[in-house]
Amino acid sequence: MPQKLHAPLIKVQDLLVGYGSFILMRDVCFQVNAGDIFFITGGSGCGKSTLLKVLMGLKPPSQGHIWYGQDDFWASPIQIRNKIKRNTGVLFQSGALWSSMTLAQNVALPLQQYTTLSDDAIYELAKLKLALAGLAGFEDYYPSEISGGMRKRAGLARALALDPQILFLDEPSAGLDPVSSRHLDDLILELRDTLETTFVIVSHELDSIFAIANNSIFLDNQTRTIQAKGDPKVLRNDPNTPLCALNFLTRGAAAKQATT
Repeated sequence: MPQKLHAPLIKVQDLLVGYGSFILMRDVCFQVNAGDIFFITGGSGCGKSTLLKVLMGLKPPSQGHIWYGQDDFWASPIQIRNKIKRNTGVLFQSGALWSSMTLAQNVALPLQQYTTLSDDAIYELAKLKLALAGLAGFEDYYPSEISGGMRKRAGLARALALDPQILFLDEPSAGLDPVSSRHLDDLILELRDTLETTFVIVSHELDSIFAIANNSIFLDNQTRTIQAKGDPKVLRNDPNTPLCALNFLTRGAAAKQATT
């Protein structure tokens, strides 16, 4: 990772998230640095995707602060929030591609909406983003004509359309076979190293977590807060890691041993 990275990009302080009177998570505090591949992980129902929505600006927290640089996101006027969101991209769990549009047309959508570029320039940029995602030559294909792994790559190309500093990924490996999942992990590493993109990823896929994460938080659905934070490879070998997080981080290794 380039040495100039590591500056704090996102700082979360004393976050309380819920639905009405139901508290989903409390006392959530963590920091995402530039160049991180940061995973939000934990068991089902712990609030991973909800926390991602709060970070993305889709759901306000009940209390607490999310700082993007010097800006307190939820305390800022809508113009500032929109400016921050323009500096982010999103890969939804299903890819969320328009089935009636080609891959190039899907990638072109944010460029058409937020830039004044000509149609020819937009098409060339869409081709470039698809090439960055490993889909050169597939510009005129429709989502139904490509594999699930390729649709995830196309969704990632669209998320890259406006050259965001931060990419939010919701369960990017969900539904993929192990080979496609590994190829997607390799692409994430490549984009981090070449474009200096910071990734915030929701996932419970341990293979991906240990392959590419350098920072993480573990949400526990019993205590409804963060039980562990840091590099997951370090957490797995740290005797001070809380048992609930340790059991989660080691279950993949135990499952592999049971099948050999």
